[in-house]
Amino acid sequence: MNETENLKLPPRLPQLLSETARLNFAMASDLLTGCLLRTLAATKPSSNLLELGTGTGVATAWMLDGMDRESRLVTVEKNEAALAVAQKLLGDDQRVVFVQADGGEWLSGAESNQFDLIFADSWPGKYSHLGEALRLLKRGGLYVIDDMLPQPNWPDDHTPRVDELISILEGRDDLTITKLNWSTGIIIATKIL
Repeated sequence: MNETENLKLPPRLPQLLSETARLNFAMASDLLTGCLLRTLAATKPSSNLLELGTGTGVATAWMLDGMDRESRLVTVEKNEAALAVAQKLLGDDQRVVFVQADGGEWLSGAESNQFDLIFADSWPGKYSHLGEALRLLKRGGLYVIDDMLPQPNWPDDHTPRVDELISILEGRDDLTITKLNWSTGIIIATKIL
């Protein structure tokens, strides 16, 4: 089995990747993470999904590709230039709402128990405002994070933060988690309480 063969890329992904490279945006999700997100989105029909850290829309495209017509995606990004790429190439899809905001501020003002899947790909919702993000997750909902394995763009002091986040997630009794030593390092958590 070769996990990178026949991935069936989302239609706009090549354009998104080209624009991502043009911007020198080095934090886009990899293809394997995207493929997993598409599959997970497909398990949640007629659902509400949240992406924290739109970036240029690479993971957004994968999630949209897995969603059914009745599902909705809210995606939040602080970087205006990166978000503009996502909006330009994916903005005609009526299932997605783009929010240009600081993720932490947005999380603090959002209603509880409204999302069936949260992909936290930004500092807020992952390394800060974790409780606020998990408060938004419905029971049975999935919380997904990537980049849990060392990455070339990590600052020297980042490894202890990752270790602390993993420890926090492992210690929560309202989640059941699976750690995948695959792709960039994935954690999938399900809210059980």
